Amino acid sequence: MDSQEQNVDLLRGPGNREWFNEGTWKRGGLRGRNLAGLIGNSLAALLLLSYAQLAQGLSDDARRVVSIEDQFAFSTIGSVNLSPNDKWIAYTVETPRYEDETTHYQIFVSPVSGGDPIAFTEPDHSSWHPVFSRDGSALYFLSDREGTSPQVWRKCLSEGMGAKRLTSIDAGVTNIRFSSDETKLLLVQQDKDRTQPLVEGSDPWVIDRLSFKKDYVGYLGQRREHVYVYDLNSLALKQITFGDFDDGQPAWSPDDKQVAFVSNRGVDGTYDTDIWIVSADGSGEPQKLTSNTGADDTPVWHRDGQWIVTRSSKAEVPENYAVAHLTKVAVATGEQLWLTDDLNRNIFSPAFQLDDRYLYFLIEDSGEQQLGRLEWASHESVERLTEGPQVVSEFDVTDDGQLLFVSTSSDRPQELFRQSDEVPSQLSGINSGAMSALQLGQTEDLWFAAPDGLPLHGFVTLPPDYKPEEKFPAITLIHGGPVSQYDHGFSFEAQFLAANGYVVIRTNPRGSSGYGESFSLALWQGWGEKDYRDVLAGVDHVIKKGYADPDSLGVGGYSYGGILTNYLLGHTDRFKAAVSGAGSGHYLASYGHDEYRYWYESELGLPWENRQLWERLSPFSYIHRATTPTLFYGGELDWNVPIQGSEQLYQVMRRVGVETRLVVYPDEHHGEWRFANERDAMLRTLGWFDKFLKSTAETE
Repeated sequence: MDSQEQNVDLLRGPGNREWFNEGTWKRGGLRGRNLAGLIGNSLAALLLLSYAQLAQGLSDDARRVVSIEDQFAFSTIGSVNLSPNDKWIAYTVETPRYEDETTHYQIFVSPVSGGDPIAFTEPDHSSWHPVFSRDGSALYFLSDREGTSPQVWRKCLSEGMGAKRLTSIDAGVTNIRFSSDETKLLLVQQDKDRTQPLVEGSDPWVIDRLSFKKDYVGYLGQRREHVYVYDLNSLALKQITFGDFDDGQPAWSPDDKQVAFVSNRGVDGTYDTDIWIVSADGSGEPQKLTSNTGADDTPVWHRDGQWIVTRSSKAEVPENYAVAHLTKVAVATGEQLWLTDDLNRNIFSPAFQLDDRYLYFLIEDSGEQQLGRLEWASHESVERLTEGPQVVSEFDVTDDGQLLFVSTSSDRPQELFRQSDEVPSQLSGINSGAMSALQLGQTEDLWFAAPDGLPLHGFVTLPPDYKPEEKFPAITLIHGGPVSQYDHGFSFEAQFLAANGYVVIRTNPRGSSGYGESFSLALWQGWGEKDYRDVLAGVDHVIKKGYADPDSLGVGGYSYGGILTNYLLGHTDRFKAAVSGAGSGHYLASYGHDEYRYWYESELGLPWENRQLWERLSPFSYIHRATTPTLFYGGELDWNVPIQGSEQLYQVMRRVGVETRLVVYPDEHHGEWRFANERDAMLRTLGWFDKFLKSTAETE
């Protein structure tokens, strides 16, 4: 389960069991050198091949189906950054390394006009987040070389110049936010721990906050995150925000005199963040800019300094279901104008381009994510710049309007594209070699109706050897969130299960994002009750199409997908096997134990005042009726959806005599697990479904 501001992150790893990341990135050398020597691994050979050769790949007979060994075989692209002269595009390639349980980040530079990418940073260190200098002669980037916490480095594009470290900050640097003259950095740093134990040798957490837990962090004491300015010349670090609040997402004003930032300085633990402005020299008190009581974040200054663009949600809509709109806020008055009311879709990554005449952003829509823009002067309608069944993420725009973006589709992991005159061309081939050896299952769109007539959407992936005259066992997967969506991006999980002989069904029931605010809000105060029938309607639709064996059905999910799986177990006996990852059991038992106090209170009410609703929605209230053999699993240290929920349901099912198993992964949180544990969970999932959905001969 996750709040909407976390959905993007949890769509990555185990939070949705999609097993791909779009995180940070890595390094190599520049033109004029031997490319293979610079890269020093198999990626060099792939880059030296033309993309036409890679795309041709092997014949269908020579290709193999997806195996567990492919789980970490694909790379991802991030931090796309265009040079000032529009000639070069820098980006980071993130490559999992299963053998040593690490992810390697390397920066590449590619000609915008097309041609082989060039490794800009070395393969023996991780480097990521490239940013071109104003004159285009160098790249700044983050790196943990020299065994330090991540620091800012600078390397010239010219031949023979090494990298120079620019910062020496104990806590490290997580983002590069330069002043316009590139002499100062905006940083977000956590306060130092100044608590004093009463007894020597004791080190307790002292809690005085309403919301006092966070997954991956632990108990939240009195340390807060604040904004600092770091001077690269004097190496001085100056704090400019203070108080018992967390501050983040700082952004320089065009004249470098002010800093906008995001903070919740109201009720502890709510989602009502606002945009604040403070003097860059730290003088004076921060001034609150926005008065909207919904969430405001991601401040982006217009170059005239008179307006700030935000991602904002309407105050009258419950926070976890609200669409993130674009707004413009007048710096002088705080007047806030809503720019995408008519769009009714979530917006991500707003950025000004083309001399700030256009505002570009990503649009989440009906299983896709596309690039759009608004003309700043009129901002009357959204222009969609990309189309088709894909998920666009990182992007940049040349001065003549060419689009550079990262895209993935159901049959292709992430690659970098250039689009000119509405025709996209592929610039990278980081996954072409791996994909050329694979025979994938075909993925199709599903459009069907819920029992009450509501139009629903999803996807079905067929086994690579699918034959219409045969009926295959089917596994229904349920996404996390719940305000999230299955999309047209490449899914290793779906392809792996399909390669093992399953029809894989992935639907977006009510509560999902991408279909408008009312579609998400339809789940309000009805977890399980309002969406489990949507899931079953998707199963019925696939059976009606003749794809699946109605007598051999499985179901599973992670996070909210596990929660809804748990609810289904007590309400239907149609499934012959289930796998529930990180699912809740009794919501009342989670109150005060997980990190979602405010979400529970704002939607379900206070438990001592609205106990009936809490009990009615809890999977624990119905699990004693379950008959489906179920595998429960999760991370030992998960405080997002704690393992206690799975423990509760496992206990009941064992007590009433249903075959079940509980697997707990030590030292793991809600996501970002060690690769070996990720692989173990996937193999156990497959083994459990094989045991109950296939014949003994097939299983063996």
